[in-house]
Amino acid sequence: MSVIKFYKVGDDFGQFSNFYRARITVDQQEFSSSEHYYQSKKFEGLGLEDKVRRAKLCKQAWHIGNSHPEKVRSDWAEMKKDEIMRIALFAKFTQHKHLRNLLLSTGDAELAEDTSNDMYWGNGHNGKGLNRLGEMLMELRFQLREQKENGLNISLGLTKT
Repeated sequence: MSVIKFYKVGDDFGQFSNFYRARITVDQQEFSSSEHYYQSKKFEGLGLEDKVRRAKLCKQAWHIGNSHPEKVRSDWAEMKKDEIMRIALFAKFTQHKHLRNLLLSTGDAELAEDTSNDMYWGNGHNGKGLNRLGEMLMELRFQLREQKENGLNISLGLTKT
C-alpha cells in the first residue's frame, strides 16, 4: 500500500492540513479553516471561542488554542477532540468539491500527517505516532466513496470552489 504524507500547506497534498485555508460553516457560524473551528471548540462557552474564530491566520488560531490550557473545557481530551475533528473534516471535505475530489483521488493509499512534533494527530518524531488525522481522513474518504457509489447526496453545504 502506498503512503501519502502531508504536513505543510504548500507541499503536495498540503490541502489535507488543518492549516489549509478553506472556509467552513458549522452550526451557522463561519470559520476560516478547520483549524479555526477545532481550536475554537476547546473553549466552547468559556470565553475564548470567538477570539479564536476571528483570528486572521491559522497559526494565530492554533497559538490561542494552545496558550490557555487552564481554560480548555474539561471534557476535551477524553471525549470531545476527536468528535470535533471529525465535524471539521466533514465540513471541509463536503463543502469544497475540489477538496473532496482530491481526497477521493488518493484511492486506498495510507494518509499520514508527517510531523515530528505530534504523536497524537501525526506520525510523530519516530514514525510511531497515532496519526489520528490521517486515520480520520481515511475514514472520511471511505464514507464519501460509499455515498458516491450509492448515489447519495454528499454535497451538503458544498461551495463552488
